[in-house]
Amino acid sequence: MTFDEYRRYDALGLAELVRKGEVTASELMDIAIARTEEVNPRLNAVIHKMYEEGRSLAAKADKETPFAGLPFLVKDLGLDIKGFPIRTGSKGYEGYMPPEDSVLVRRYRDIGLAYFGKTNTPEFGLTPYTEPHHFGPTRNPWNPERSAGGSSGGSGAAVAAGITPIATASDGGGSIRIPASCNGLFGIKPSRGRLSFGNALGEMWSGAVSEGCVSRSVRDSAAFLDALSAPTPGDPYIIQRPERPYLEEVEREPQPLRIAFSTSHTLGQSMDPECVKAVEEAATLLTALGHKVEERPLPYHKEDLKEVFVMMVIGEVAADLEKMSRYLGRPVTRRDVEPNTYALGLLGKSYSAKDYAVTRRRWNDISRRVASFHEAYDIILTPTVSMPPFPIGALQATPAEQRLIGMVNILGLGGLLKASIDELAEKLFAYIPHTPFANMTGQPSMSVPLHWTPDNLPAGVMFTAPMGREDLLFQLAGQLERSHPWFDRAPIL
Repeated sequence: MTFDEYRRYDALGLAELVRKGEVTASELMDIAIARTEEVNPRLNAVIHKMYEEGRSLAAKADKETPFAGLPFLVKDLGLDIKGFPIRTGSKGYEGYMPPEDSVLVRRYRDIGLAYFGKTNTPEFGLTPYTEPHHFGPTRNPWNPERSAGGSSGGSGAAVAAGITPIATASDGGGSIRIPASCNGLFGIKPSRGRLSFGNALGEMWSGAVSEGCVSRSVRDSAAFLDALSAPTPGDPYIIQRPERPYLEEVEREPQPLRIAFSTSHTLGQSMDPECVKAVEEAATLLTALGHKVEERPLPYHKEDLKEVFVMMVIGEVAADLEKMSRYLGRPVTRRDVEPNTYALGLLGKSYSAKDYAVTRRRWNDISRRVASFHEAYDIILTPTVSMPPFPIGALQATPAEQRLIGMVNILGLGGLLKASIDELAEKLFAYIPHTPFANMTGQPSMSVPLHWTPDNLPAGVMFTAPMGREDLLFQLAGQLERSHPWFDRAPIL
């Protein structure tokens, strides 16, 4: 098999070839490794190579498993693989080796996924772009001068470049959907509790994070969730099983859906015209497919982001730094992590437990408000992000911001940033005005690659369904994929 032939198939298609004996899993692994060596020096998507492990897993994979030894990549955040480093994008975890596998890692092997590398992520997964200081930026295969998104940018770039048709991703504020949008991929954030975080974790970011994947086809993501959706003893959330496999839902034509769409920015900022156009085109397509589509104000408030979500983020960063301190056996210093991360940790420590608890209770208000909206509408449609892939470095701190952060860090005065938290939130959510809501409510939400700009950059559109209704999203995604296919679109790399 040549690389061009390899790229014509999705994950399930390659697995079927392995089952038929038309190609071996080892041959697929050799192609994936060769492709990594070819494009990774330019993209910086894979930051830890595990080639021998991948070859070993492929050689002994059961051909009758769902993915039959398929080459696979794992995001370097939240998932432990015994005997291999996990660095979460941070210098401070250099040398750390987890003592056991995460539950999902064991399940990856059980369903035939042969992982052979770890993908790049921003430090602690904090930013919607992947530019960690310690590992360097991941670049977009559609234009290497542009961002691959984040925090699963390494996985997104690798899949778009054809290294493998599917890779893990996780989403605490949009980190599956953002790189899916930036790289022309399909990405669905499952409902809270759909995939287990055992054993080391019960939840991440107070339940905001969901594990999942990015893929080139809808059915690959459906099969991935079908194979992995099972609780682990001790999980804090147990969600109802779907009525039928998601893989079947992809082939089912959805009943006419009530879809509310908006192109307004939650913070009142501007939305790039291409992202607006992407939603308007999607609305026209959906109407032609028989759905009832209406432009409506959404139940999203700017305070939900600027006051509620940001409090969770800074609190979790403070906790992440405390966890790193325990690993290091000493307090974390400014040399262990990036300046922004250290400053956010100081800011998190400057608030009280009461402050955190009060804002955390407001998640319920948001969930109830959005659920009431869904009584009238099955699906919410918005741009995934506020602009197409932007130049590398464009969202980094300005020189003035760097000076303020440096002063705060040197003096250890996180409270100084309280006066700037409103401005901080405005910048933080300018690019992601819609994605964090599904993280707070726990709803499933997907980015679908339906639009490309005149300069051939992807701009995804986002669909969000009520809690537990991935079936609706997979039905709709399958319909859109059939009517407006994207699989054969390939980036320049």
